[in-house]
Amino acid sequence: QVQLVESGGGLVQAGGSLRLSCAASGRTGSMYAMGWFRQAPGKEREFVAGISRSGGSTDYTQSVKGRCTVSRDNAKNTMSLEMNSLKVEDSAVYYCAADATWRGPYYLGSRRDEYDYWGQGTQVTVSS
Repeated sequence: QVQLVESGGGLVQAGGSLRLSCAASGRTGSMYAMGWFRQAPGKEREFVAGISRSGGSTDYTQSVKGRCTVSRDNAKNTMSLEMNSLKVEDSAVYYCAADATWRGPYYLGSRRDEYDYWGQGTQVTVSS
């Protein structure tokens, strides 16, 4: 099993920045691609960003491209999401997720069902 713990959420004004972190523990050797998802009240959980096991591939949902950067440190079993120019519509609970299936060093998924491990989430609130 892998345990994921997010941190770094909070209240920020529109235009501001936040850095979310995800710390993994447990059987991290069975953790491959990782991703960030978010869920706003009344909405489905949606993909925000992902990064392959190697770190060589990243992907972002269109609405955050150019504003967010995902990174990971496999030696420290951590993943981060740097978010800039935050908008009110970025407000949501942000979840860290990890894929337990080896699909190659550059693979990353954007579907919820491709991820096996989930953190409990961290709240991001952007005020106008």
